[in-house]
Amino acid sequence: MKKIAVDAMGGDFAPQSVVGGVEKARNKYPDLRFMLFGDEQKIRKILTSDKNIEIIQTTEVIDMNDEPVKAIRRKKDSSLVRAAYAVKEGKADALFSCGNTGALLAAGLLIVGRIKGIARPGLLSTLPVLAKEGGAFNLLDSGANADNKPEQLYQYALLGKYYAESVRNIKNPRIGLLNNGTEPHKGSKLTLEAHNLIAANSSINFVGNVESKDILKGVCDVVVADGFTGNAVLKAIEGTAGTAMHLLKDTIMSAGLLGKIGGLLLKPSIMKIRNKMSASQYGGAVLLGAKAPVVKAHGASDAETVYYTVKQINDMLENDMLSKFTDYFNKNV
Repeated sequence: MKKIAVDAMGGDFAPQSVVGGVEKARNKYPDLRFMLFGDEQKIRKILTSDKNIEIIQTTEVIDMNDEPVKAIRRKKDSSLVRAAYAVKEGKADALFSCGNTGALLAAGLLIVGRIKGIARPGLLSTLPVLAKEGGAFNLLDSGANADNKPEQLYQYALLGKYYAESVRNIKNPRIGLLNNGTEPHKGSKLTLEAHNLIAANSSINFVGNVESKDILKGVCDVVVADGFTGNAVLKAIEGTAGTAMHLLKDTIMSAGLLGKIGGLLLKPSIMKIRNKMSASQYGGAVLLGAKAPVVKAHGASDAETVYYTVKQINDMLENDMLSKFTDYFNKNV
């Protein structure tokens, strides 16, 4: 029976959205257990049933303005730190938060710890492929590290491969290296060396360099990047998607009565496009390389997004993804 430690106070709409999403997931997955860390009084006001849910009272919250490492060290009774220690001590199998990203990464590295042999865990995000229905790809690293070495990008290729196989059930997933051109001789010193390392491993289905303009078309299943570049691409995609929907709405509203009538008729199709562009259905970002699943959902997550993130964590636990990582790196590093 698996248990998830949840930072119930992290996020813009906590604890309401967190508790609502957890309860929906609890009803869907009766074998899961949850440890909710936070203000017990506030949590109980929202909770409809404590079945399979344990509330652990905490007195502090790490907010979005806190400096991550300092907050982890000073706010020992915060909901995030207490949840992280529950995983470290073996009381829970995974850590989940919608709160401060830097603090969660720090907690994952400093408290939960990293798998032996992995130099720097990376943050993996799942994004939609717009070229086909139901498609998606993983981006790794999407922001855990500002600087990387070629060996770390090589490890991300392996981590991404095992995640795609174990969690997304993709056989022989296609791995691409984010670059400024598809030719193997293009790129920075970092990407040139990483390209050679990844290409030398025959167990990786390496499709070579990929450009940012093509990744939404589904050219590969996993996109490998350094954390600075990956985060910039992630935010550019999110920003473009949001702006496109706002432009569409503004165009319809400013087109007069006929435009508004046309917009009303097209509303189902527009909503379908919006849902396709939303990454919430794919869950949160995963700190791959930590000793246990450490997962971050967006700060503005609603209950539905929290539910999908718990589903993602459940898939990781059910497929024993961490054991595959650990076995590989223990044998090969």
